[in-house]
Amino acid sequence: MTGAPVIHIVDDDASFRGALSRLLEVSGYAVTDYGSANCFLRSIESAEPGCILLDVNMPSVDGLQLQEELARLSMRWPIVFMSGRGDVPTSVRAIKAGAEDFLLKPVSKDALLDAIDRALARFAATRQQQDQINSLRSLIATLTPRESEVFALMVRGKMNKQIAFQLGTSERTIKAHRHMVMEKLQVQSFAEAVSIAEKTGLLASPATGDVENP
Repeated sequence: MTGAPVIHIVDDDASFRGALSRLLEVSGYAVTDYGSANCFLRSIESAEPGCILLDVNMPSVDGLQLQEELARLSMRWPIVFMSGRGDVPTSVRAIKAGAEDFLLKPVSKDALLDAIDRALARFAATRQQQDQINSLRSLIATLTPRESEVFALMVRGKMNKQIAFQLGTSERTIKAHRHMVMEKLQVQSFAEAVSIAEKTGLLASPATGDVENP
């Protein structure tokens, strides 16, 4: 992202977009605005990630439909909905689908800026977490197929003897593989290796060929 956080305003009311853009720019944000959901979708590939201020009621494609389309495209930018009507079912549907907030027009400056700040803070935390997971997955990708098997079994608490039996090899060989796993994952303790497995979702599914030792 560039220096100033980017706010994307998607609203078919040109005067409202203009007023909101001026308010946000004075408040230190970079702003882009779009007169329709389709206009935003056409520009999204080149747009900077940021917070979306999204009008609920728009012609052709409304705010909820745009939210669904963004989810389908795996675009997880935070959304703050804005509406001129206090429609509880609509607001509940938007929040359940992952919206950060649902504000009623006219939107007060304080409520708007608070909602944006919360959305951007959560977005930054999510991006940081995902970057960490991607980094850990890159380390796991350096393991050989046999090292990956050993890693998957060791983090589930299997002893060297059990792993050796399951993989049809010797304990000495398993010890060597475990050493390489720890080295490649850049960890000093078994607990750190388990933490990597948990963060990357490895423990959410059974290890390949995992069977009970008779």
